[in-house]
Amino acid sequence: MTALLHEATVTQDDVRRALDTVLDPELDEPVTDLGFVRSVEVDIDRVVVHLRLPTSFCSPNFAYLMASDAKDAISGVPGVGRVVVELDDHHDSALINAGLAADAGYRGTFGHEAEKDLDELRETFRRKAHTAAMERSLAELLRADVGLAEDAVGGVRIGDLPRGRTTDALLRRRAALGLPVTATARVLVDHEGRGYPPAEVPLALRRARATRISIDGNAHFCRGLLRTRYAGSGEDQAPRTDGAEPADHHHLIPLTPSPAAPTPKEIHR
Repeated sequence: MTALLHEATVTQDDVRRALDTVLDPELDEPVTDLGFVRSVEVDIDRVVVHLRLPTSFCSPNFAYLMASDAKDAISGVPGVGRVVVELDDHHDSALINAGLAADAGYRGTFGHEAEKDLDELRETFRRKAHTAAMERSLAELLRADVGLAEDAVGGVRIGDLPRGRTTDALLRRRAALGLPVTATARVLVDHEGRGYPPAEVPLALRRARATRISIDGNAHFCRGLLRTRYAGSGEDQAPRTDGAEPADHHHLIPLTPSPAAPTPKEIHR
């Protein structure tokens, strides 16, 4: 009877909801939306999750961070006992999976190769995510108010932003950095909450736009690579819901040699 009650407390949906909180640090999207969750198995209180990435050579520190965060998120689900998270088809899969199984931590897993602590990496990408969300919010405001000059956005306050998912996303990212989320707080600020003099606003906005375009472009590219690498993985991907442009679900054209192309042997004849 106890086993039956325990079995009913953990479901695949519970696990996937926990994984919704795990972000790709560079793309600033949940691993579930990106299609990085390959499979979820639940056996009473034991959970086994397999992750996959767009290429076998994705940065090992990013790969470890996502896999480690996934294990932590699942471990926090009520009723979960043992958690196994494995990264498939990566050039460091064996090393990462062994480190996760032993709870060795990032430095314990990579040893002298772990040049920087993961907390520093997380902070770097939190700042980039905030910058991109800030630019999206201000760009949306500029489109809605054609009378607002670009060099005047330095005075825009959070209370001036329209309600919606773009503003909600900005507030979440500000909170992650410890920045104020009150209605009177300036929107265009650096990662320490400092605003910009009017003369510096256009350049600050252009830099923020470049960061946002880089993140969105990488996200589109990685989604396409994953769909090319794993047939059917596009069905596991979801459009972005944080105010960014919708995901590009066009299939990449496979690269195949032309039948008419001469072989190396024919060239040297």
